[in-house]
Parts: sequence; C-alpha cells; structure tokens
Amino acid sequence: MSTDLSTASVVLDDEHGGHVEVERRSRTRAPLTAAERTRLVIAHVLVYLAAAVFVSPIVYAFFSALKPNSEMFTMPPTLIASEVRWSNFLDVFAYGPFLTYIGNSFFVAIAGTLVVLFVSTTAGYAFGRLRWKGRDAVFVLFLATLMVPAEVLVIPMFQVMQWFDWVDTYQALILPFAFTAFGTFLMRQFFRGIPYELEEAARVDGAGPVRSFVQIILPLAKSAVAVLSVFTFLSFWNSYLWPLIVTVDYNAHGTLPVGLASFSGLTGTRWDLQMAAAIISMIPTTVLVIALQKHLVKGIAMAGLGGR
Repeated sequence: MSTDLSTASVVLDDEHGGHVEVERRSRTRAPLTAAERTRLVIAHVLVYLAAAVFVSPIVYAFFSALKPNSEMFTMPPTLIASEVRWSNFLDVFAYGPFLTYIGNSFFVAIAGTLVVLFVSTTAGYAFGRLRWKGRDAVFVLFLATLMVPAEVLVIPMFQVMQWFDWVDTYQALILPFAFTAFGTFLMRQFFRGIPYELEEAARVDGAGPVRSFVQIILPLAKSAVAVLSVFTFLSFWNSYLWPLIVTVDYNAHGTLPVGLASFSGLTGTRWDLQMAAAIISMIPTTVLVIALQKHLVKGIAMAGLGGR
C-alpha cells in the first residue's frame, strides 16, 4: 500500500509578533487499488464465514432449547419448532439441583483460578527474574509435565486424594490442577519482557525481591494475568472427567458439566432441558471473555506466545 507526501504552508506567529510561513509535509494515504480492495473484501468474507461456522452450533443449541422434547429430532430438521417454550429455562431449575451445580462450579472455578494465579505468578517470577543454581534445568523438567496427558494422571491423583481422605471434597476438585506448567510458562515469558532496569532502580531504593514483585512486576503484568485468569476459569468451569471421578455425592459437590449429564437417565433424555442448561452454563464464561477482551488481546500479544 503506497503513501503520498503532500506539502502545505502554515503561518505561525514569531516571537516579535510577525508572521512566519513554515512549510510542512503531511503524510496522506493513497486510495486503495482495485487489487487491494479485492483482497480486503475476500479477507472480510473469509472472516465472516469462519465466524458463522463457529457460531452456528451455538445458535442451533439456543433454538433447540426452545423446542418441545418431542420435536428435537424431527425430520427434516427445523430451526424453530411449532411451539416456542421459554419455560424450558425455568424447568431446568425444577428438574434437579441445578442451582447447586452452578454454585459449586462458581466456587471451584474462582477458588481454583485464585490458587493458580498465586502459584503461577510466583513461580513465573522465580523462573524468569531470579537467578539461582539449576533454574533452567528445573524449568525444563517442569515444562516436561505438559507432555503427560491428563487422562494418564487420573488414577494416581485419585489414589493421592484417597490417601489424604479428600474424595468428594472441594479440595479434590481444586488442588490437583492448581500447579500447572502452562500458567508458569505464560507468566515467565511475560516477566522476561519487563526491563530489568525497573527492578534495579527498586533495589537502589531498598526494595527486596518480594516488594519488587508485588509493587513493580505484578502491576505491569495485568494483561498476562487476565489471559491466565480466563484460561484457568474456563478449564475449571468446563472440567468433566475429574469431577465425575472424584465426586461421590453429585447433589452436594457436583459441578455444571456433571449436572448436564444428569438430564440423561433410565427413562430417557430431556434434550430440551439439557440444551437450555447448556446455554445457561455458557453465560458466565461469555461475559468473562467479553469483559476482559482488551486485556486478552494485549496479553496474548505480549506474554511470549509470539516466541520471545
């Protein structure tokens, strides 16, 4: 895309009250060529098509939540049923302890996110800013845990929970996933991009590592903390396998993903209520992502995911 330099004259008052004509150059953008306009239109069309592909299942699920259960699998498929039932969203709460599932999910997701943020920021600071013997070797071993699938760890983690007598408790739902290598790596990469001169100036003023971390480094890492918060909250909120295994009394400690499965029973599946419950479960995460959208874009761009 080309630019054009144009010259303009500006009359300024000098210090003696006279007028001085100053020549300045302004940079203006040249009109788009036909080829550039075509590429721009194609790019927008592709973006809109990709967005439509990803949004269409959500739209279909929303309209399915408004259908009677008898019309869920009509042939040919229809988007809007013969009867729109908004009452399905209220019947969800009467079908089972859905409010308990929501409360448990909020507690587990928020508590787990806070623990992960504390562990990941402190560990990331230790790996990224502090100098100690064996730091890089320990960090490599820490990252190696990312190569182990979570499904492989289910049985050992369950045995550990039995040893601590934590089965069917909130501790079992939160603590096993509180020490994640991904969060530590994300924060370490962001911390490494902060100028070291800031900490050196703080040390001259008498600040130690803890004070430098709390008052200087952490406030500069708001965007990275926002990214890690959203990823962690979504991970706890959508977790199904581990809560299903470690929870015994689902009515007391069950989370939303486990609660969604409760709409399927021996007498059949209430697909209409299950779709309505799924739409309700998406609201908190959607609001969270929209609220932190600016921080997410900035954090992903600056937190080292680009190869710093």
